[in-house]
Amino acid sequence: MRASAHEGAIRHRHLAAQTEQAWCLTLLTNAVVTWTTEYYGLAIAQMRAEGRAVDDELLAHISPAHSENVNFFGTINVEVDTELAKLDPAGYRPLRPRRRERP
Repeated sequence: MRASAHEGAIRHRHLAAQTEQAWCLTLLTNAVVTWTTEYYGLAIAQMRAEGRAVDDELLAHISPAHSENVNFFGTINVEVDTELAKLDPAGYRPLRPRRRERP
């Protein structure tokens, strides 16, 4: 599956086609932001379960729209079968292991 934003340019001549492209890009962006938000919640829950302090006041300043997986102008390639195989019984992909803190 491939989704492309054509570097953010609207390339259609007619208003109806331009509107459709804009809606598709908006839908895709919203889906990625929603997905990111869900996984932020899972990661925070796991950190707290491990005994790490996560300040709610700090979390209020985190935006899922400012993440490396939100790509407004490029191409997103997804191997659907490979990604589906990674899902656990609840339908989630495993969280990435925590990066080691620098000394």
